Amino acid sequence: MLEWIKQAKAFESQGAYGKAAELWEKHLGWAEKVLGPNHPNTGASLNNLAEMYRTLGAYSKAEPLYLRALAIDEKTLGSDHPNTAQILNNLALLYLNQGAYAKAEPLLKRALAIYEKALGPDHPDTAQSLNNLAALYLNQGAYAKAEPLLKRALAIFEKALGPDHPDTASTRDRLEQCRKALNN
Repeated sequence: MLEWIKQAKAFESQGAYGKAAELWEKHLGWAEKVLGPNHPNTGASLNNLAEMYRTLGAYSKAEPLYLRALAIDEKTLGSDHPNTAQILNNLALLYLNQGAYAKAEPLLKRALAIYEKALGPDHPDTAQSLNNLAALYLNQGAYAKAEPLLKRALAIFEKALGPDHPDTASTRDRLEQCRKALNN
C-alpha cells in the first residue's frame, strides 16, 4: 500500500498522470476495503485521485471524489482541520479551472480562514491559500482585490521560505503582473 503511494508520486513527478491515477484508484479500492469508506485515509486517497483527475482535465470525475473526501474529513477530522482546508482548496481550484468563480470563492475564503486559525497567519499554507484566492480575483480582473492578498503571501513566503524559493519568486512575479494591470 505504501509502495503504491510512492509509485504514484513518482509517476506524478514524471508527468505520467495516467499511470499515477491508476495507482491512486488501486489505493482507493484497498483503503475502502481495508479501512472502510469513511476513514480519513480513504478521504486522503479520494483527494489524491481527484487531484490526478483534475490534472488530467477529467473534471466530472474529480468533483464527486473531492466532495466525498470533504465529507469524510469534515466528519472525522472536523470542519476546521487543515486537511479539510486542503480539500476545500483543491475543490475550489477545480471550479477555478472550470471558470465557476462563484463556486470557488466561498471555498477559498473558508480554506483561508481555517489555515489562519489552525496554522497561523504566517504559515506557508496560509500564504498558498492567499495565492489561490488572489488567482481567482486575477482571473476575474479584480486586481485591487488580488494585490493585498499577493503582498501578504509574498511577505509570508519571504520570511518562511526565503527570497529565492520558487513559491516566493512566483508570487513576486504574480504581484508585479497585478501591479502592472492596476497601473494600466
